[in-house]
Amino acid sequence: MEKKNIVEQQFYVGMWVTQNGYIRHELLPDGRYDEARGNRKSAYQGSYTIKGDHIDYVDDTGFTADGDFRDGILYHGGMIFYREK
Repeated sequence: MEKKNIVEQQFYVGMWVTQNGYIRHELLPDGRYDEARGNRKSAYQGSYTIKGDHIDYVDDTGFTADGDFRDGILYHGGMIFYREK
């Protein structure tokens, strides 16, 4: 991963949650993510890459998804995620 991508990625590392808190994406600093759904911890896990404000996900089963960060909000799969404070 080139140095610029590492800097971009580090800016978005942390917990991102839907408004009701049901879905939680934790973007880890090593390029991995862990997604919880409701009471189900680690429902999905995989890797992610960020280029600019765009994120690409690949879960450990090979499923792919993507999203975009706009104005401090993550738009992904028809859902809206906010950074957890």
